[in-house]
Amino acid sequence: MNVVALRPKECVRQDAEPIAAIYRNLGTASAEQVVTRELGELALTMAGLAQQVRTHQIQDLSRQLRQLQRMAEALGLVSLGLVAADVRTCLERADVTAFSAVWSRLLRIAERSLAPDKSLLDQTFS
Repeated sequence: MNVVALRPKECVRQDAEPIAAIYRNLGTASAEQVVTRELGELALTMAGLAQQVRTHQIQDLSRQLRQLQRMAEALGLVSLGLVAADVRTCLERADVTAFSAVWSRLLRIAERSLAPDKSLLDQTFS
C-alpha cells in the first residue's frame, strides 16, 4: 500500500487597489511605513489566533477572526479575509471537523499572504 502525502498549495487572491489608494493618499515614504506597520499588525494578530487555537482558548476567537478579516480586506488580501470569515462560520456552527480543515487552510493562506515576498507591492509600485 502506498501512502501519498498531499501538500495543498493555495491560490491566494489579492486586490492591489487598497494599497494603491494608501500610496496615492499618503505618498511613497509614508505609505510604505503604514503598509509595513499594518502587515506587521496583521501577522501579530494571526500569531495570536494560532496561539489561542493551539491552547484551545476559543472564547474570544470569533471577534478576533472578524478583526483579522477586516485587516486583510483593508490591505486587499482577499483570500485571507474570505477564509477568516469561513473559519468564523465553522466556529459559530460548532463544527469541529470543518473548523480544523478550514483553520489549516487559513494557516496556509496566511503563510502565503504574509510571506516576505512583496510581489503585490512590487507589481503595483515599481
